[in-house]
Amino acid sequence: MATKEEIVKSVPQKGFFGHPKALLSLFFTEFWERFSYYGMRAILIYYMYYEVTQGGLGLERSTANSIMAVYGSLVYMSGIIGGWIADRLFGTTKTVFYGGVLIMFGHIVLAFPGGLTTLFASMALIIIGTGLLKPNISSIIGDLYSKEDTRRDSGFSIFYMGINMGAFIAPLIVGTIGLEYNFHLGFGLAAVGMAIGLVVFLVTKKKYLGLAGTYVPNPMAKDERKKVLTRIGIALVIILIVGFILIQQGILTIDSFIMTVSILGIVIPTLYFIVMYRSSKTTEDEKSRLLAYIPLFVAAMMFWAIQEQGSNILAQYADERVDLMIGSVEISPAWFQSLNPLFIIALAPVFAWMWVKLGDRQPSTPKKFSFGLFFAGMSFIVMIIPAYFNGTDSLVSPFWLVLSFFLVVLGELLLSPVGLSATTKLAPGAFAAQTMSLWFMTNASAQAINAQVVKFYSPENEIIYFGVIGVIGVVALVIGLLLYLMTPLIQKYMRGVK
Repeated sequence: MATKEEIVKSVPQKGFFGHPKALLSLFFTEFWERFSYYGMRAILIYYMYYEVTQGGLGLERSTANSIMAVYGSLVYMSGIIGGWIADRLFGTTKTVFYGGVLIMFGHIVLAFPGGLTTLFASMALIIIGTGLLKPNISSIIGDLYSKEDTRRDSGFSIFYMGINMGAFIAPLIVGTIGLEYNFHLGFGLAAVGMAIGLVVFLVTKKKYLGLAGTYVPNPMAKDERKKVLTRIGIALVIILIVGFILIQQGILTIDSFIMTVSILGIVIPTLYFIVMYRSSKTTEDEKSRLLAYIPLFVAAMMFWAIQEQGSNILAQYADERVDLMIGSVEISPAWFQSLNPLFIIALAPVFAWMWVKLGDRQPSTPKKFSFGLFFAGMSFIVMIIPAYFNGTDSLVSPFWLVLSFFLVVLGELLLSPVGLSATTKLAPGAFAAQTMSLWFMTNASAQAINAQVVKFYSPENEIIYFGVIGVIGVVALVIGLLLYLMTPLIQKYMRGVK
């Protein structure tokens, strides 16, 4: 296997805003993958709860919100599988490609009418595909830089801007087509976006990526591979048979499945930390860094629990509680999903420049996390104000949602790209891709918890609901303060990683 130095040397190091040329390839691959994902997500909640006469499935709003949260949780939870496949079988580059293919087919399935069966089949393909692609494309970026390269955080910030450019355009295009014309036509456009992303990746990877992502960090022996794959195949068959029987008996329902995912959202990351920490392949320094990673994981989970409600609760809020007339123009509720990426596009270059300018003087990773949690808490506290003063019967100004999204984006830019970068630096060598998958489990765990929380939202109990979330926001502020105070201790356990 090539050394880290050989991998870095194989990648052209200048050519994309002073960064490796491979960043260009990964930037646009992720741009189109996010276009497909966020395009689908912008109309998915409406597709589920709009009446059949409106082209939707006619589900209860509380059920639709929970399914939306579980879907998001499983998308990120599946990254564990993608990380394991990359670490043990294919390497990150091949795994990214296979994931993109599955995502494309998932959107194609949903482009055809078929009710709940089609919806769940599409979700399954996209969940598995995103699990293969999402953590591994970020892991490839980690391969482009040496651990001492001060461009690293800046590179992840630029990559993060590419993600959000796709996420910004998608609700405006897919959202408009889906809501104004036909939901399935909108889902078809998402499939086209992923197809373009695959073409970009195939055309550019050989020229720009070098050895990045081509190696298998912890490969299986031939005999071991055959044994493990056989066991996995048998386990999948058993799961499918048992699942079919439970569904037929009425035991496995949507509600019981949602509860199962909520429990797994806590259990899986806990087990993963234990397995990596106790592994003989994890050195003492790497074990210390894993301990330092735990408070960062908890802080990120708190952040995403607040941020991810933008795609279901705030989406429903935009549809039912916001005055959508601005002057003589009526805006689409799906367009609010573009606010988060719009603010990131505007501010990501500022943050990237700031980290490069500060260099070694920039705040440590734990301090950036604490500031991120502060803004996340504030983003939901402000949502109490319009309901408190005006009640829940009148429509509210869209600018309350604009303010909420703006505040959470400030937190996201402090926490998310920095968290990606910190994960690549703190990851044990034998679990490189899997640790990146663990980072995405922060989002999975948050949405697994949200699957239970969002059931309680309705416009009628809005003041109570946002009041409770406001309390969660206050807790986030307290955790952010504790994280700030714990910075010296966490930094000590990070063993030289900033």
